[in-house]
Amino acid sequence: MKLSEELIWRGFQAETTIKDPTLLDNRKTKKFYLGADPSADSLTIGNLAALMMCACFVRHGYKPYLLVGGATGQIGDPKETGERELKSLDEVEHNKACIKRQMEAIVSPDGAANTKDDGDPTNDNIELTMVDNYDWFKDINYLDFLRTVGKTFSMTQLLDRKFIQNRIGEGGSGISYAEFSYTLIQGYDFWHLYQKYGIDLQLCGADQYGNASTGISLIRKNENAEADVWSTPLIIDPVTGRKFGKSEGNAVWLSAVDNGSGNYTGIFDFYQFWLNQPDESVEYLLKIYTVYSKEEIEQILDEHKQAPEKRLAQKALARGVTEVVHGKTSAEAAITLTEILFGGKKLGILSETEIENIALLLPTLKLDANRAQINIVDALFETGLASSKGEARKLIKGNAISVNGEKITDETYNLMSLAILKRGKNKFALIK
Repeated sequence: MKLSEELIWRGFQAETTIKDPTLLDNRKTKKFYLGADPSADSLTIGNLAALMMCACFVRHGYKPYLLVGGATGQIGDPKETGERELKSLDEVEHNKACIKRQMEAIVSPDGAANTKDDGDPTNDNIELTMVDNYDWFKDINYLDFLRTVGKTFSMTQLLDRKFIQNRIGEGGSGISYAEFSYTLIQGYDFWHLYQKYGIDLQLCGADQYGNASTGISLIRKNENAEADVWSTPLIIDPVTGRKFGKSEGNAVWLSAVDNGSGNYTGIFDFYQFWLNQPDESVEYLLKIYTVYSKEEIEQILDEHKQAPEKRLAQKALARGVTEVVHGKTSAEAAITLTEILFGGKKLGILSETEIENIALLLPTLKLDANRAQINIVDALFETGLASSKGEARKLIKGNAISVNGEKITDETYNLMSLAILKRGKNKFALIK
């Protein structure tokens, strides 16, 4: 399957300046860039969709440049609903480091852009370049910026943007000059990357198409050259009808650990999110969020239709996305833990490796020769399933605690071997 065919088949096509997608197959300059602002210390599955589109380009021989917006992150990408809260410089630096690691992990030889063993040895090595727009904006003279960039655009052009109209129109919240200027800053990024690296293609989400187009105008005017933008649709939550993203309050984060802000989704919860997707959404999510081939997805869906109660498509989706974001070992651990908690699989048959992998997903308390057993109250408190021993006792009395699937109502109960503690419906810990 050619790049143009795969992009359309997977649903990675929204607004674009490229009228004929087949031109991407033999483009003279096979380079692109995608940007992300450090507005949080983790990306979300909304951002992941754009990264999966990037990985698709890389698998077809394009060289990736990923931009982390150290400069634009200090301004804030305008929302339609209101002004963003300014981040401190320290917070921006922290967020930059976190999301840089996540972007690299997805678009890398071990991530979604993996092309090893595909029969074409020429694309086994990915030369990934990370850039930060703060590196070129920190020395820009304001007057020079106004003369070279500001004079290129009329107020009519800028005011015509939909989000600007929403913000300054009747009932709008207004917009600061800083956020109003954001589109010029992003446009300058494109121009700078064209000059330094010869990049003439920007990839983005559909909500960034207008900002990305600003760069095309600058390149055309100052370089007498053509450039393009290719965008992908925003992904809509099939249950709520809202887009996947942190601004919607329904974020599923790519980080599995708390980097300081609470913006994380544990690997097991991440896996469960995809496992619980409805039948009507699973096909388009498989295409966007996994690297399964067309033939593999068609086979998955065919087998799913024959026995939908087995949820084979959801299981394939959950495995595929978790492997992309967290790796195969974590995906296998999430599958094993799911089978134990909900599928009747027994802890006793697990290998030592499987137990150690599960321990990476759950709060874990280890017993040894010096501590051969632990009281249930102490175990609940020490694993964090209860905030205090008093709360632990209340939970036990309230019939909210189970061990290996069996309800525990006796607060003198002791744990002496491998076990999974469960509080309520979805809080777990491991004793080993």
